[in-house]
Amino acid sequence: MNIFKSYHLGTLIRNLAVYATLTFFALVMLFPFLYMLTTSFKTPADTFRYPPRMLPRDPASIEVAGFDRPLPLYYVTHNGQEREFALAQSNLRTGTFAPADNLQASVERMLADVRPTGGEGSQQTIIVNGKEEKLYDITLDGQVVPMVLISQTTVGEFIDPKNPSVKVYQNVRLSTPVEDITWHPENYSAVVELQGLDRALSNTALVTILVVLGQLATSVIGGYAFARLKFPGRDSIFVIYLGTIMIPFVMLIVPLYQLMVLIGWTNRLAALIIPWIFTAYGTFLMRQFFITVPKEIEEAAVLDGASRLQILTKIFIPASVPALATQATFTFLYAWNSFLWPLVIINVGNSENHVLTLALNVLRGRASDTPNLILAGAAIAIIPPLIVFILGQRFFVESVTSSGVKG
Repeated sequence: MNIFKSYHLGTLIRNLAVYATLTFFALVMLFPFLYMLTTSFKTPADTFRYPPRMLPRDPASIEVAGFDRPLPLYYVTHNGQEREFALAQSNLRTGTFAPADNLQASVERMLADVRPTGGEGSQQTIIVNGKEEKLYDITLDGQVVPMVLISQTTVGEFIDPKNPSVKVYQNVRLSTPVEDITWHPENYSAVVELQGLDRALSNTALVTILVVLGQLATSVIGGYAFARLKFPGRDSIFVIYLGTIMIPFVMLIVPLYQLMVLIGWTNRLAALIIPWIFTAYGTFLMRQFFITVPKEIEEAAVLDGASRLQILTKIFIPASVPALATQATFTFLYAWNSFLWPLVIINVGNSENHVLTLALNVLRGRASDTPNLILAGAAIAIIPPLIVFILGQRFFVESVTSSGVKG
C-alpha cells in the first residue's frame, strides 16, 4: 500500500512539474501579444513610462470645493503617513535660507513671502566664503533674522481633498501620482481615421477570402486528377509540379512583376489574387488525402451511374473536410499576412488598394511618436487570423491524426 501511495505521489509531482513548466513557457510566449494588446489601450504618456507596466493607467483626479476643475491626485507624506493629496498649485518658487554665520541651520520659505533686508532699493549684502550674498528678512520663532539664499527650487501646493486647509509643499516632479487602471478603446477609431485602416481591412478580407476559395477549388480539382485519373505522364507532371515548391519566392518576383506589367494588373487587387489561387502544396495535400479514400467506394458510385463531378462533390469533398480546413487555415494566414508582394505590386500612394500590411508600414512612420496607435493597428491585423486559427485548430488536429492513422 505504501509503495502504491508513493508511486501515485511521484506521478502527481511529475505531472505538476510538467504542467508548471509548460504554463511558464506558454506565458513567456503569450507575453508579447498580451503586452501589445494592453499597450494599444494606453495613452502615449503611459506608453513611454519607465519602467513599463502591463495594464494601462491614467492619472487620477478629484473634485475639490472651491476649484472649478478636477485636481490631480498625488501621494504625499503627511504626519509620517502616505496619503492622497490634490495638487492645487504648481511652480511655486521656494528657497532655502540660512544665517551667514551658520549655513547648516537652514530653513525653507516661499520666495513670495520673504522681503529683502533693507528694502528693494537698498538691499543689504554680506560676504560669505569670499562671495557677496544678498540678505533677506526671515521670520523665525517670532523674530526677524537676516539670512542668505542658499538655493531655490519650485514646488507644488498639495491640499487634503477632505480638508483643504491642510497643505503640504513638495516637489511635483518627484511626487508619485495616483493612477487608476483605465482603457482607451478610442485608440482603435483614431488609428482607423489616421490611416484609413477600414479600407485596408476590407481589401485584405476580400483578397484573403478569394485566395482561400481559389486555392481550395484548384487544389481539390488538381488533387483529384492526380490521385484518381489516369493519363499519360501523370506522375512525371506531378513531380515537376511539386518541385515548384522548392523555388524561392524571391526568384519569382521579377518575372511575376513583368507578367503583371504585361497584363496591366500592376497597382490592382487582381495581382494579389489571381497569381496565388494555384498552389502545389495544396494540390499535394489533397492528392495525398484522396489516395486514402478506398477505391471500392468510387467504383460503386461509378456502377450506380455517378459522374466524376458527382463523385468528387458527393464523396471526396465531404470526406476531406479536415484536409480542406487545414489548407484553408494555412492559406488564410499566408494571404492575410502577405507583405513583400503587395509592397512590390501596389504603389505606396495608392491607399485605395492598400492591404493591412502596407497600411501598417505607412502607419509606422506617421505615428512614430504614438506607439499605442501603431500597436492598435497591429492588433487589428493580428486578431482576425488568430481567431481563424483557433476555430480551425480542431480540424487541423483531426487532419493530422487521421492521416497518421491511415498512413
